[in-house]
Amino acid sequence: MKTTGRKTVKGENVSAPKAVKATSSKAAAVDSQAAPTHDEIAKRSYELYLQRGAVDGYAGQDWARAEAELKSRS
Repeated sequence: MKTTGRKTVKGENVSAPKAVKATSSKAAAVDSQAAPTHDEIAKRSYELYLQRGAVDGYAGQDWARAEAELKSRS
């Protein structure tokens, strides 16, 4: 058995770390449309808070509404 760099060679078999397949930007764009990110929901939730006149006590409702709006956009 020989060791060359990160590969271990045993006869004809070679063991090496498997490469991770990179996602395309097109696939990432589709994913972002399907599920809004935490930051997108937070931003929309804050906008709803400001629209109400910055009244406290509705954070959960704002978050749920923001998430529902963003999910339905696609």
